[in-house]
Amino acid sequence: PFSVFMGVELLDFAQGRVEMALPLRPEFGQQFGFIHGGVISFLADNALTYAGGSVLGPEVLTAEYKINYVKPGQGDRLIARGSVVATSSRQAVCRTDIFAVRDGREYLCATAQGTIVRRPERD
Repeated sequence: PFSVFMGVELLDFAQGRVEMALPLRPEFGQQFGFIHGGVISFLADNALTYAGGSVLGPEVLTAEYKINYVKPGQGDRLIARGSVVATSSRQAVCRTDIFAVRDGREYLCATAQGTIVRRPERD
C-alpha cells in the first residue's frame, strides 16, 4: 500500500533485476529544493527488495542496507535500477542505482547495497 500511495511505477521485473520509477511531487522536496533523502532511500529499499524477491520469492524483507548519496536529486522523476549481486537459499545481496531525471536526462544521485532475506516463519 505505501508504494501505491507514493506513486511507484514498476517498469521492468525479471529474475535478478528490477527497474522502477517514482514521479516526483513538490511534497517530496526538502528545504533546499532537492528531493528529500528519505524519498530516495525509500525507492532504493523498494528496488533492493524487488530484486531480492525476484530470486527468493515474494515473501521477503530487507535485513539491512547502506545508501550513498552521490548528488542532490532534482527533476521530474526518479528511476531505480536494482540487481542481485549474490544469492543463497535464504538471502540475496542486491544493489541499486537511483537516477534523477531532469530535463529529459538521467544522472546518478544515489547508490545502495543491501541484504534481502526470506520472511521468517510465523509462530
